Amino acid sequence: MAPRSAFLASATAIVVIVLVAPPANAVPTAPPKDPIAIGSGGAVSSVDPYATEIGLKVLQGGGNAVDAAVATAAALGVTEPYSAGVGGGGFFVYYDARSRTVHTIDGRETAPEAMAENSFVDPATGQPMPFAEAVTSGLSVGVPGTPATWELALGRWGSIDLKEALRRAAQLAQQGFVVDETFQQQTAANAARFAAFTSTRELFLPGGAPPEVGSVLRNPDLARTYTLLGALGTDYLYEGRLGQDIVATVMQPPVVQGSTLNVRRGLMEESDLAEYRALLREPTLIDYRGLTVAGMAPPSSGGSTVGEALNILESSDLAGLDRSEALHRYLEATALAFADRNRYVGDPDIVDVPLTELLSQGFADERACLIGAMAAAKPVPPGTPDGAYAPCAAAAANAAAAGDAGGLSTTHLTTWDRWGNVVAYTLTIEQTGGSGIVVPSRGFLLNNELTDFNFTPTQGTAPDPNLPAPGKRPRSSMSPTIVLDDGAPVLAIGSPGGSMIITTVAQTLLNRLDFGMPLLDAVAAPRASQRNTAAVSAEPAFITTWQTALSARGHGFVSVAEIGAVTAIEQRDDGQLGAVAEPVRRGGGDAGVVLPEP
Repeated sequence: MAPRSAFLASATAIVVIVLVAPPANAVPTAPPKDPIAIGSGGAVSSVDPYATEIGLKVLQGGGNAVDAAVATAAALGVTEPYSAGVGGGGFFVYYDARSRTVHTIDGRETAPEAMAENSFVDPATGQPMPFAEAVTSGLSVGVPGTPATWELALGRWGSIDLKEALRRAAQLAQQGFVVDETFQQQTAANAARFAAFTSTRELFLPGGAPPEVGSVLRNPDLARTYTLLGALGTDYLYEGRLGQDIVATVMQPPVVQGSTLNVRRGLMEESDLAEYRALLREPTLIDYRGLTVAGMAPPSSGGSTVGEALNILESSDLAGLDRSEALHRYLEATALAFADRNRYVGDPDIVDVPLTELLSQGFADERACLIGAMAAAKPVPPGTPDGAYAPCAAAAANAAAAGDAGGLSTTHLTTWDRWGNVVAYTLTIEQTGGSGIVVPSRGFLLNNELTDFNFTPTQGTAPDPNLPAPGKRPRSSMSPTIVLDDGAPVLAIGSPGGSMIITTVAQTLLNRLDFGMPLLDAVAAPRASQRNTAAVSAEPAFITTWQTALSARGHGFVSVAEIGAVTAIEQRDDGQLGAVAEPVRRGGGDAGVVLPEP
């Protein structure tokens, strides 16, 4: 009998003829956006109205939160292709109402077996290669984890199969979507490197320029890819023809003749795809104000760092403090948590991560003793999570590294069904536009996730947990989070934003849980991010409001136009669901419910 990969390759033409529908003649119109929706029967929140609409249709048809999450994510691969898609990875946090338990899937990309600790070091100079050069290359492409995440989630908890979950997104790709200002701006910002690849230029620079706002962008290649994945399963990628095309693209990027970009070849082989697995991991769990906060364990640093920061703040009555004092403590707590993240967190299958101690209240209380009336000089050193804690013990003298700044194109979606199942799902291709390389005739961009590794050691004489290694998953900041009250979900939340995801989620949780802001206000409030750096990254509105008070406490600021793009759903006291998306950031998101309140 011929191997399955051979069957998958030979079956492609037949499946395309049978399953790909002809394009619709009608010109698509963009669905309206609404940052808030209140009602019952289930809810979806994402950064895009097409994706939210598709997720809601799945719920309306009897699907559950997992079904809707996968369908919404697939739609984002069409309309938000610079943020997510088949060529990327992510982290999936799921609350199962029947068992009242939280489960998580690690769909993080992996390094090829040929990757070494010095793979991002320029052999000619012995120095780390330029970051931009590493991004736009085959070298930065990790083995995609998103399709495996979808298949694992649907197989364990879904009520529909992958074919049905991808059906509407395939139709959307075939019919096209209306280009908005955010998509046009992101395309223009990446036009120079997109133009360097024949396949990317053809898809995203029609006529040699970014598509006009209001025009319709169609992606029939992605429609075919979704159709084939649905019909043949993810073996078509991990063991079949699609995987062969990915490897060929990574090893020989389709660079335009005459391009001046130095585009490095990658290291991925077909065996790397065949060995990939999305993994079930135990969630991180901490108690905060009597609630349980469930997050994603390493290789994501989201659950551990958000959790540690909240634990540090547990002893502070933030609601009873002057707001500037509360914000000062928030900034100091996240700096301390980032110091520990940078020193200890990496792929737990490769390095020893002291996760239990990082999330212990004893360790957090010891770290909290370092928060004084004035901001500490940054970077602060990491602590010693060894189980031997004393009040106000001196911190270790080891220097901490600044947080990574990757993941700028990440996206987040949240779903909640009528049975009380909940999904918080953060997915990404890393940079806006990922590696910049579209797989020819496949309609999706490849990630540049491997640039989330540290290129060279950053911890001085201490072991660096985030150096490249064969089969290793780079550390992430993605922080999909579900908050429980007595075992039942009350809030699900997440955000894009690189390492600022962690502070975005933490600050939004404080806004809602400590300061009592309505959820939309908690999401819309100006943000600041302290990741153990000399200055606090903050949005202009935050600086305008708080600079005087916080500067008096020793905080310096650098202005950042936008931080994060939250989507969230909560269980309201009146029994209704409240779904919220960013009202302005990244062009605004869209929230919807199955049965809106009158």
